[in-house]
Amino acid sequence: MQIKAIDLHAHYATEEGYLYKGPESIALAEKIYRTKVVYKTVEEMAGDFRKTGVKVFLDYGFTMDWPLDEVKKLHDITAQMLKDHPDVIVGAWAAIDPKTGLEGLRELERCLNLGFTGFLTNPPMIGFPPSDRIYYPFYEICIEAKAPVLICVGYTAWGAGHPGGKGVRIEYAHPRYVDEVAATFPDLTIIAGRPAWPWQSEMIAVLLHKPNVWNELHGWSPKYFTDDLKWEIGHRLQDKIMFGSDYPLFSYERLFKDWESLGYSQEILEKVFWKNAQRFFEGLGKKIL
Repeated sequence: MQIKAIDLHAHYATEEGYLYKGPESIALAEKIYRTKVVYKTVEEMAGDFRKTGVKVFLDYGFTMDWPLDEVKKLHDITAQMLKDHPDVIVGAWAAIDPKTGLEGLRELERCLNLGFTGFLTNPPMIGFPPSDRIYYPFYEICIEAKAPVLICVGYTAWGAGHPGGKGVRIEYAHPRYVDEVAATFPDLTIIAGRPAWPWQSEMIAVLLHKPNVWNELHGWSPKYFTDDLKWEIGHRLQDKIMFGSDYPLFSYERLFKDWESLGYSQEILEKVFWKNAQRFFEGLGKKIL
């Protein structure tokens, strides 16, 4: 398979793993992402990755408010996917609610032993900014394991359109908190997930200032990135930006076409699509390609 991209943030297209369930939630997703929600089998999902030449890291992030016993079942399913489709499913994020305490820490350790990539949090869903001490033990485990942490930043579609946004406070996704985490834990490798709109300039400053912070840009078509982000991708941040999709809510065909329409050189596109991720994981002692 000829590699087109390493996708740092794909979701599950299977029914048990899909981000959106139920008529109201599905209708909102189809409106926001302008796509049709269609459930697929694991084999069909892996086939999508092979067809487009993509190696992916999967995320069950919506489970962070589930009982941990239910989350463990999905983690077991993911571990089997890693075994069955290692050519295209090369990693997965353990999205565990830090309020689960010691039990959650043990599950993170179990996931890392099962081949998961690292810890993921979407702070607005948790109700605490990522700099809160509730996360510290999870960060410490990742430092010891040389595993990255993925912290979602910027606007989130989770809760969008629901009364009160389902209580989600997008303030907790401000890049200032990623800056605090990076300063407090200089040995922690951090990936900021998503563009950081409406605080994109602040995110750029953090990326320039903190060598232990990287950025993957799932959840948006690059056509809608802010002008300063588009410029930085081709200049000062060309070695720190990595590809993320939000598959299946975005098709790879659409994202590749949109990226290629922006006028970047082939060198820059290759860095964003796969070379930066390859170098990122090599720095952690992990081989992806």
